[in-house]
This record gives sequence, C-alpha cells and structure tokens, in this order.
Amino acid sequence: MAKKAQSKGRSDGLVAENRRARFDYAVEDTLEAGLVLTGSEVKSLRNGKANIAESYASVEEGELWLINADIPTYEGANRFNHAPRRKRKLLVSKRERTRLAQSVERAGRTIVPLKLYFTDRGLAKLLIGIATGKKSHDKRETSAKRDWQRQKARLMKES
Repeated sequence: MAKKAQSKGRSDGLVAENRRARFDYAVEDTLEAGLVLTGSEVKSLRNGKANIAESYASVEEGELWLINADIPTYEGANRFNHAPRRKRKLLVSKRERTRLAQSVERAGRTIVPLKLYFTDRGLAKLLIGIATGKKSHDKRETSAKRDWQRQKARLMKES
C-alpha cells in the first residue's frame, strides 16, 4: 500500500484555531461538527490555510451554517475554485441541532467555532462552542487570574 503524502499543515491535524474565542466569550459547552466542503476547500485546508477568527455559526431554516470563515482559494484548482468566505453547512445530528437552536434563542448566547482540524480518518471537523459574550471587566478578571497563575508558578519554580 502506498504511503500517505505528508501535508504541509501541523502533524496533529489542527488547521486553524480561534484563539480570541476563549478571551471574548465564556464557553459553556462544546460540540464536534462535520463540514460540507468542496474538493478545492479540502486541498486548501490540507495545506494548512484557513482563518476562523471572525466566523460564527448560525441556525437558519433548521440547518446549522458556518458563516464568514475564510478558506483561501487553492492555487491548483483554477476553473473550479470556491468562494473564500461562502456559507458552509455544518453536519450535526437533529437532536444536537435543536439543542443548539434552543440555547441560542436565550439572550446573549452564540455559537462560536473554536478549532478546525482533521481527524485520524482524514475528515475535516469543527469544534464549536455555545458561549456568552464577556464584558470588559470579565476579560480583565480573566487576564488577572492568568497573570497570577503565571506568577505563582514562577515563585514555586524558584523556591
């Protein structure tokens, strides 16, 4: 059997991570969702090119959609390329979709993408979180806690 070609992305399968999500939002619950992608999008993801920092998920007409995620066009697919910021359908079970829709209806909750990665089987997955937005004082409090943990670890290391 032929060896699988080495991708240019990370070895652990991670393609993109929304690092601002945990700073701007208090994530209450996470869920793994599949993505409906075109061939050129998969090739671009395998090259490690994607940006989910400004994206969000929304329930529209009973379906879950990833909106504003940037997957750049693949250079090798000239005629059949995709639109970089098109809406992409997320694959979750009906029970999970209704649970997400009900939790988003409550005030202040949103569905935030956290990580985009490939599984061991080569499937593209998106880790999404149900989150509430943090206020500026909450962000400062989180930052202060993180600084204190760092300082405490430094003191323990020195002594």
